[in-house]
Amino acid sequence: MKTSITIEVRPTEIDVMGHVNNAKYLEYMEWSREDWYNRSELPFDTFTEMGVGTVTVNININYRKEATLGQKLTVSTEPIRKGRSSFVLKHEIYNEQSERVADAEVTSVTIDLHKRKSVPLPEQLAQQF
Repeated sequence: MKTSITIEVRPTEIDVMGHVNNAKYLEYMEWSREDWYNRSELPFDTFTEMGVGTVTVNININYRKEATLGQKLTVSTEPIRKGRSSFVLKHEIYNEQSERVADAEVTSVTIDLHKRKSVPLPEQLAQQF
């Protein structure tokens, strides 16, 4: 399932160059990722009840176009790959002119919350791929 959220660039997200600071794109993607989990009926509480957490282990991001103050951006998230305990979500950010601003692949791993070691993907998560 592919999901998306819309955000508006705020003054606190702008750097000295007058555009969105590179670190803010990661936040936008995190917000979209959380929305994807919720819409997939996998909110944080569900993982906690299973004794499982997800940790980000790699992010490959491409910055394609500037985003500036007041722009409305659409941030999408979709599952693209799964392994035994890892999975990859793809994010794309578009501006109001449908120009791609940034894209990334984010690799996460499921872990046992007590042992802090990787565990196989829970079935509810694996079914999303």
